[in-house]
Amino acid sequence: MTGTMRRWEIDGIGRNRLELRTVAIPEPGRNEVLVKVGAVALNYRDKMVMESGRGLPLSFPFTPGSDLAGTIVELGDGVSRFGLHDRVISTFTPDWVDGLRRGDARTPSYRTLGGYYPGVLSEYVAMPEHWFVRAPATLDDAHASTLPCAGITAWFALVERGHLRAGETVLVEGTGGVALFGLQIAKMHGAQVIVSGSADKLGRAFALGADHAIDRRRDDWVDAVLQVTGDRGADHILELVGGAHLGKAAQTVAVGGHIHLIGALEGFDVTAPVMPLLLKDVTIHGIGTGHRRALQNLVVAVDGTRLTPVVDVRYRLDELPAALDHLDRGAFGKIVVEMARSGLGG
Repeated sequence: MTGTMRRWEIDGIGRNRLELRTVAIPEPGRNEVLVKVGAVALNYRDKMVMESGRGLPLSFPFTPGSDLAGTIVELGDGVSRFGLHDRVISTFTPDWVDGLRRGDARTPSYRTLGGYYPGVLSEYVAMPEHWFVRAPATLDDAHASTLPCAGITAWFALVERGHLRAGETVLVEGTGGVALFGLQIAKMHGAQVIVSGSADKLGRAFALGADHAIDRRRDDWVDAVLQVTGDRGADHILELVGGAHLGKAAQTVAVGGHIHLIGALEGFDVTAPVMPLLLKDVTIHGIGTGHRRALQNLVVAVDGTRLTPVVDVRYRLDELPAALDHLDRGAFGKIVVEMARSGLGG
């Protein structure tokens, strides 16, 4: 395919370096596919990469973003997993197909799109075919684009690592993308869900199926969670805050329960009292998204249950700065950039 396209790039660290440029449409190489991007879901991590680099080996000019949904429009030589016009979504960690993550004790692997590898905030991308999975047939591109990071993170925690069972209790912290996927996936599996979030958003959490909701700013937050569970505690906690908040998770988790350590909004150095963790036989899972096989399973579950991810606002490609500002303010669910969207964000 010949012609030009638009692509966001930075030539150095800083959101002020963002520039929407017109460049040539790439040609797919051997075992690569050319994807016409329909939508890109934003993650808080994307903003952090632009603003600080996060110590990643960025190659400039660098295109941010990791989560796309689109359609294959050209095949490179040797492609066998997909055909023309197949709808696909990206995989956040392309080298992690199944099993344990690559790397060793000294250097765990964190090779992701929009970080170690180039990102996807572009009208077309040419990438290896094994970096994609088939998109859910029941979702449009905007909703499908939310699965590669937020969706798979919640799924990997609760289903792959936590082996969630019907009747268990899940405590979800916040109302962002991962949190709301956690709510929806937990309900899909017959669990009871407690949502901890801002008071002004808890009504919307109830509308999605939450069984209980607690204002996260309450001084007696731990007691409130324990009262809801009759002092039993939560079987699974999606710990999205990090920092000292891990200590609250240790206090509210049930005996034999699971803490899924995902977020670091309060810092990467976590603290918690040891005795509750020891005496309650708690398992702490470090969750850094998930592998391709799990994403494929999530797609099957989405199609089978007709789960609809929560998209808060959609923006056009040229509205990326406004979308990032919205990300700063916080969202209920996901913020998505659509390539063909024609109105101002909303």
